[in-house]
Amino acid sequence: MQKAGGIIALVAGIFGVLAALVTLFVGGVGAGLESEGASTVIGLGWGGMLFSFLTIVLGAVAMGANGKVPGALLMVCAIVGAVLGGTFVAIFMVLAFIGGLLATIGVKKPVAASA
Repeated sequence: MQKAGGIIALVAGIFGVLAALVTLFVGGVGAGLESEGASTVIGLGWGGMLFSFLTIVLGAVAMGANGKVPGALLMVCAIVGAVLGGTFVAIFMVLAFIGGLLATIGVKKPVAASA
């Protein structure tokens, strides 16, 4: 289940990057047309880009990790990315949160070595 959570987080991060690119494009068009709030949309796009890349990295780390820390960091990254990335990125951060949850609860307990 840990590998599945990492794969889900990787997919969510990739789609999050694409969503952040769309947000940046919309903000750029808005800035070109001198619309109000265009700089806010551009800021949301960069926030979504940052946290989507972090989601990709943490998803890859969570697949091979032995502890719960990468999965927990992935969930925190998904929450912050949903808040700072805008609505379109937040859709994929929900998927990243589910991946982090699976990566956290799917950690196998180490088997005690018999002497």
